[in-house]
Amino acid sequence: MKPYSCDLRQKVINAYNSKEGSQRQLAKRFSVSLSFVQSLLRRYRSSGTVEPKPHGGGQIPKLNNEQLALVGLLVESNNDWAFAYFGTPS
Repeated sequence: MKPYSCDLRQKVINAYNSKEGSQRQLAKRFSVSLSFVQSLLRRYRSSGTVEPKPHGGGQIPKLNNEQLALVGLLVESNNDWAFAYFGTPS
C-alpha cells in the first residue's frame, strides 16, 4: 500500500493544530484511520516532519549468492531437471 501523500498529512496536522476537531473527527473527515492520525501526530511531535518513513526493505532472500549460482549451474547443465519439478513452461 502506498503511503498517504505529504499534502494530506500536512492538512491533518494543520486541522489538528487549528483545533478543527478531535483526532477521531479528523480521521473521519479525511477518511483515514484513527491510528493513522495518532501515529502521524506522534511522529510530527517527535521529529517535526510529516514525511512517511522509508520503505522497510521487504523479505530477506532465502538463498545466498553461492546457492543461486549453484541453482543456475544445475539448470544450465540439465534444464529438463527444472521441468520435472516445476512443469513445462507455458
